[in-house]
Amino acid sequence: MALLQISEPGQSLDPHQRRIAVGIDLGTTHSLVAAVRHGVSECLPDLQGRVILPSVVRYLDPQAGGAGRQVGFEALAAQIGDPANTISSVKRLMGRSRAQVADVDKLSYTVVDDQGMAVIDTVAGRKTPMEVSAEILATLRYRAEDSFDDELFGAVITVPAYFDDAQRQATKDAAQLAGIPVLRLINEPTAAAIAYGLDNGAEGVYAIYDLGGGTFDISILRLTRGVFEVLATGGDSALGGDDYDQALADWVLQAQGLGPVADAAERAALHREARRVKEQLSAHAEVVFHTEVEGRPLNQRVRVEDFEACTAALTARTLAAVRKVLRDAGVGKDEVQGVVMVGGSTRMPVIRRAVGEFFGREPLTDLNPDEVVALGAAVQANALAGNSREGDLLLLDVIPLSLGIETMGGLVERIVPRNSTIPTARAQDFTTYQDGQTALALHVVQGERDLVADCRSLARFTLRGIPPMAAGAARIRVTFTVDADGLLAVSAREQVSGVEASIDVKPAYGLSDEQIATMLQDSFSTAQQDMAARALVEAKVDADRMIAATRSAVAADGDLLEPAERAAIDRLVDALQALLPAGSAAEIEAATDALAKGTEPFAAQRMNRGIQQALAGRKVEEV
Repeated sequence: MALLQISEPGQSLDPHQRRIAVGIDLGTTHSLVAAVRHGVSECLPDLQGRVILPSVVRYLDPQAGGAGRQVGFEALAAQIGDPANTISSVKRLMGRSRAQVADVDKLSYTVVDDQGMAVIDTVAGRKTPMEVSAEILATLRYRAEDSFDDELFGAVITVPAYFDDAQRQATKDAAQLAGIPVLRLINEPTAAAIAYGLDNGAEGVYAIYDLGGGTFDISILRLTRGVFEVLATGGDSALGGDDYDQALADWVLQAQGLGPVADAAERAALHREARRVKEQLSAHAEVVFHTEVEGRPLNQRVRVEDFEACTAALTARTLAAVRKVLRDAGVGKDEVQGVVMVGGSTRMPVIRRAVGEFFGREPLTDLNPDEVVALGAAVQANALAGNSREGDLLLLDVIPLSLGIETMGGLVERIVPRNSTIPTARAQDFTTYQDGQTALALHVVQGERDLVADCRSLARFTLRGIPPMAAGAARIRVTFTVDADGLLAVSAREQVSGVEASIDVKPAYGLSDEQIATMLQDSFSTAQQDMAARALVEAKVDADRMIAATRSAVAADGDLLEPAERAAIDRLVDALQALLPAGSAAEIEAATDALAKGTEPFAAQRMNRGIQQALAGRKVEEV
């Protein structure tokens, strides 16, 4: 008799079969791929033994017999010689329109707008940020498959915690183009916490300060055995080491009495030298900045003090984000037991000192800040592939902005609050506004303000086929589902008839970090005005409903009223109607209450008539 193979939940069917699953850190400046081998998470090297892959792609001229593209170190070497076709920092363009890309005119390549999406003009044609990122991801995929001599089962790809829905979707699209099955997207700070927590057995409240080449994340996490809970997250995905390079380059030009550099090749050389000087200043008190501008040599001595002064505003921006996230988490900085430093830019002494002074403790730098994100992602990938018994590892990421729908009067009804842990599903019941309403238009929005006009529109869809009923009789349940990747689906179902409609929210690419920051800031600075505006709109909606109901009742049963009674009700209706255009919330509410009280006797008469009609011709025994 043959034996039936069984396996533990989450384990592969063959206990000796191992699925090749990797963690990928798709970074602004460089990218890495890591995997768990022999029980240890490690970054996978290329044939030259280098684990880092520069996030740079160069497109070659097909008319000149070019071989298509170069990726990584080979492309980086051509950045000065062919800046217009050598694409770096493409992560900043993901899920963006051209207008939303900071300092877009300072890039060495040309970015244009195509149907609301930033795309890049190259000698090989226009390339989307997803296509360029796919080249980087495909190179990492080949590296992994060569390392294991097997096909890739899937990957966990990390994204900045502050990436919105459009940016996350763009990342998934890039992975699909690269032929990589995405097991999950996880936030970069969460990946770092996995690596740090598992390696050090840390528990308690920790801050993850992640300053990469082009993005900054700050997350407050509570680490307990097997659970990584994100209490709050924030940051700026248009702030990173690239901006420190740019600030230094601008300072050098100003010190030399020069303006912006027009030539793309000279700009690329300027940025490369700025990066070299920045890195050298981590170990030296003074470094000479060498480059050429407009054909003449430029030599400028740069002291540590000069660098810190010209980048002070950038460092202050990161600390402002830290303060806000601590407030969101409801945590004092004295409650933070440790600060984990992530990202190559945290090697700058000025950053470590500023963070240490802010928290009153030395930041933790045990793990390689360049590799820690990829290492944590590899641990999660290994678990999701069923290769380890660490599948009980629980990740509780959060969404950065509230999600809700538009209700009558242009108000926002928040269904999933900001900083809710994901994955999550939340539902709320709504009803119709008008008698006989057979369809309901749903408008999905994102933001912290009370009025739809002040929030971001994500999607619209319509629920049709609602049975005709009196206003308020239908029961429509709207469900928001945010998956583990932070992507949203919305469904609406009429409870009586069962009619249903749903949509996967894939917004037009682009919500800038300035917009996110502004949304959050406005939600605090305009809270009082928003409350007043909401109260006014709600008062008007209630008044409209009361006027409509009163007029409908008078039209149906006006014969019950004496002429004086009817005239009194008409005066109350007219008074309320007159207040709607310019009255205050208090005035409208008072007039609505007056109309409600003034129609109470009429309502009682209508009820008596209804009861009489219901009982007419029936025996007592039947009743």
